[in-house]
This record gives sequence, structure tokens and C-alpha cells, in this order.
Amino acid sequence: MKRRHRLLAVLLLAFGLFGCGSGKQAAAPASGWVPTGAAYADVCRSKLPVQARDTLALIAKGGPYPYRSDGIVFENREGRLPRMKGDYYHEYTVVTPGSPTRGARRIVTGSAAEQYWTADHYDSFEEIDARC
Repeated sequence: MKRRHRLLAVLLLAFGLFGCGSGKQAAAPASGWVPTGAAYADVCRSKLPVQARDTLALIAKGGPYPYRSDGIVFENREGRLPRMKGDYYHEYTVVTPGSPTRGARRIVTGSAAEQYWTADHYDSFEEIDARC
């Protein structure tokens, strides 16, 4: 192998192993919201549909909820959220205007105050960032 190729291979390996970050971790934000670092996107609370923000307000008040099944344990069978034991997660319906059923939109909360939004009935999640 030519010297240039070896040098390039070593540089690529080093970059792959160590990246190009500073090595410093960001401090937790003052709001108390800390991203979980999981493989799903974040969404600003202010960018959620108004019905989702209404559901978050109901959750903060402890209800009353529009559906009897709101607040039930979410078992995370799809495995899209971090794996936790027992009754860690709970789900709440986000009203879908014009839908004769509960629809597909949900807020899922975790016992550590994390909140997740799904618009597609658990196929994907976004962690809700309350800072924005």
C-alpha cells in the first residue's frame, strides 16, 4: 500500500472512531428538558397541532380526558421508545377533527416526565421539546 493510501486509511479510521467533536458534553438546559438521545427526532411543543397542545394541557392538569382509555399503560410493543419496565409509559389521545374514532394521534408520557408525539399510531415518535 502506498504511503498516501496508508495515511488516508489511518485518518479515516481515526475520524470514524473519535469523530470531530470537542469531547465536551452540553450542559442540561435550564428548562429541565433533557433529550434522551434516542434515534427519533425532536419536535418543538409550539409546532405541534393545537389539539396536541390541548392534550398536553389536560395531562398537566390530570384530566378530565375525552376518552376512557386515556392514561392507560402504553406497553411499547413496537419497541420504538427506550425499553422500560412495567407501567413506565402512558398514552393519551390527541383529538383528530372530523374523525369518528380516536384516530392515530397520541401523546405518550414517561415516568421521568418525557413526552412523545406520534401522528401515525406508534409507527414513529418525536420527543417533545418544551423549550420551544
